[in-house]
Amino acid sequence: MTDEDKILCEYILENGYVNPNEEIAYPPSSISMGEKEFRGVKYDIPISTFGNIVFVQAPPKSMKTFFISLISSAYLSGGNKYTGKLKGNYQGKLMHVDTEQGTFHALKTFQRPCRMSEINTDNYLTFALRPYAPRERTQFIDWYLANHEVKFLIIDGIADLVNDVNDLKECNKMIQKLMKWSEKYDMTIITVIHTNYGSDKPTGHLGSAIEKKCEAQINLTFDGSLASVTCKRTRNFAFEDFEFEIDNSGLPTIIQHPI
Repeated sequence: MTDEDKILCEYILENGYVNPNEEIAYPPSSISMGEKEFRGVKYDIPISTFGNIVFVQAPPKSMKTFFISLISSAYLSGGNKYTGKLKGNYQGKLMHVDTEQGTFHALKTFQRPCRMSEINTDNYLTFALRPYAPRERTQFIDWYLANHEVKFLIIDGIADLVNDVNDLKECNKMIQKLMKWSEKYDMTIITVIHTNYGSDKPTGHLGSAIEKKCEAQINLTFDGSLASVTCKRTRNFAFEDFEFEIDNSGLPTIIQHPI
């Protein structure tokens, strides 16, 4: 074993050991949807918590960017008339990366949360990375996180950070990077990925790999008028399914069903 290997092992020993007798507080929610009572105590039902990864899967043109606008607005404002029971717990700046849209459409997406609530736009860091290669996009995110304080990262979509969604080595490396970012910066990461045609499975090996490592998997469908949001899998209490529509101002609004 080299001296470098020994240093690494000593670092892992110091930082990776978890005492099973230690009381560790549950990570706070960054986004929650409703409450649940457990053993006489009410808890927020988390969609995402700090230090973890969540991903949204949906067919193309299924209102993914509108859903991300709801998430962004809830996190930055705490909640507003558009987000219903969807609540945010702002702890630090949100970095929103769009890899699919040109600047015009990306700007429209980035403007929605600002229109939906009064927020400090200095806390909303938005980047359109469509013109760049996968490696360049990843390098930029890595560099930015290392040099700026960010607590919430949205990547729409994660497939554009790799050259081949079926390359085992490349995809596993990307998932390891997401896990490292979420742990190192104690941040929430929400990514977006397409589903395979005619299936409810996320695209390629990348989708299969992120399924195994995520805190929650959210499924999004669209019937032409309403978008439906479903908790497919989670390590927490599952949040209730909900729907949203686009109002006359072009803003996503969660539908409040009568009790």
